[in-house]
Amino acid sequence: MVDIRERIDEGNRRYQADHAPIESARPSARLAVLTCMDARIDPLRVLGLHLGEVHVLRNAGARVTEDMIRSLAISQQALGTDTIVVMPHTGCGVIGLQPDNIHPRSGSGAEAIELYPIRDLQQSLQDDLARLRNSPWLRPDTRILGAIFDIKTGALDWV
Repeated sequence: MVDIRERIDEGNRRYQADHAPIESARPSARLAVLTCMDARIDPLRVLGLHLGEVHVLRNAGARVTEDMIRSLAISQQALGTDTIVVMPHTGCGVIGLQPDNIHPRSGSGAEAIELYPIRDLQQSLQDDLARLRNSPWLRPDTRILGAIFDIKTGALDWV
């Protein structure tokens, strides 16, 4: 069995062979997308976009957390995006997650962290869109869109 580090190094050598750097960090579509970290989602393919067109932010459940707002504010104010798409998905592992399912290492003394569990996917998306619309860190003219990605069919259901 090939070690994961060896596999990554080999993949990186192949990548380097035809790598064409994109000069600007500004996404040409002026778009930022927040989606889930689920390995089954390829956001660029799902949205029909290409490298250099969009900032892609990912976390468990595609939730609007403080860190996501921080990154979106930088994306807007420093790098020119004007549209945000929040794209959670069906079949997400965060749906139904209970806060007592995730624990710090024993004896670490770590404080609790907010897990942003999802009980109702539609409602969680609506709550997250409202949080973005009400954020003082984002420009008031920001176009904020939400869509649920169907993991089985590949379709987007715009909210």
